[in-house]
Amino acid sequence: MAYKRILTIQDISCLGQCSLTVALPIISACSHETCILPSAVLSTHTGGFSGYTVNDLSGDFPSIKEHWLKEGISFDAIYTGYLGSTQQIEYVSDIFDTLKRKDAKIIVDPAMADNGKLYWGFDDEYVKGMAYLCSKADIILPNITEACFLTGVEYKESYDKAYVDLLISKLSEICKGTIIITGVCYDDKEMNVVIADNGEQTPYVHRRISKSFHGTGDIFSSAFVGAYMQGKSMFDAVQIASDYTVECIENTVDDESHWYGTKFETALPSLIRMLDL
Repeated sequence: MAYKRILTIQDISCLGQCSLTVALPIISACSHETCILPSAVLSTHTGGFSGYTVNDLSGDFPSIKEHWLKEGISFDAIYTGYLGSTQQIEYVSDIFDTLKRKDAKIIVDPAMADNGKLYWGFDDEYVKGMAYLCSKADIILPNITEACFLTGVEYKESYDKAYVDLLISKLSEICKGTIIITGVCYDDKEMNVVIADNGEQTPYVHRRISKSFHGTGDIFSSAFVGAYMQGKSMFDAVQIASDYTVECIENTVDDESHWYGTKFETALPSLIRMLDL
């Protein structure tokens, strides 16, 4: 069983079951040492809540990095999620260069958009910065919307495989590593996660649940990182992460009071069984 030191950089939403509040427990459940660098602290996530508080932690990044360098701290993998600004992207790029171990994996989830729109507060400069960060990654995990913004391809709600092929082709000009596009839907019954690696595409198809929930992208990415860093193949890690995410949704879908996230904790035993640790 692998025991890796993984750094994940993203925000903390104190309530909402997304970002670091799912990444830390999920990656830890995969039996890794999970270190965190919070990009911001929010009282709740921004989807469906109003009046939430936000404390940007960008100013802490340089001193934390310097302390880690002084202590000789480095990481087997660095996994990024939601970053709050182009300045944070620059700081994270520097962390990639200075704190990764030899053969460390850089995994970027360009968490910036969904349903055809950028998240609040992001603009074209942020997209350019995220594209640069993706260029330094071994693995990127965009959804369809994020793939469109990164490549300049027009977003479409209905599309075919040729459209996804185009996105992958243009993403491969940005990232020379593995591209994993999530949320690929050709119909209302199935969901695809498409792995593009060394010019070959491999889809993993699972059942589509029509109701959507906040944080499922973070759940998928965190489970993928945990499984992949346990030595699972790219495809097996995608399968485990997809099946785990579906179970999280299934455990929540009938509880209308739990609209703000998924009960990912209830499915952690299944994730551990899938990993066969």
